[in-house]
Amino acid sequence: MWLIPFPLWIAAWSSGAYIGLVSLIGMRLRGVPPSAIVKPRITAVKAGIDVTTDQLEAHYLAGGNVERVVNALISAEKAGIQLSFQKATGIDLAGRDVFEAVQTSVNP
Repeated sequence: MWLIPFPLWIAAWSSGAYIGLVSLIGMRLRGVPPSAIVKPRITAVKAGIDVTTDQLEAHYLAGGNVERVVNALISAEKAGIQLSFQKATGIDLAGRDVFEAVQTSVNP
């Protein structure tokens, strides 16, 4: 039961951010906590941000903060700032707080 996170799978499915069970099992096997990917993915889908599970997982495995990146993308979109996923992850992996950087751009 530990290997298959059914509650997360149901939450993703019911929110429209479907993630396959095999993908969730793969995350566990790769040492990625599924909640670290599923919750930000649900948030992104609900906000209309086009980001894949693979992109989020790759960023997590690179040592990035997935939740902060998704929140920054949402904040940037609401403020009318163009910010790509690649640029946001680059800022995050460079050691800067990408969400704070977007907030600073909005409220200097």
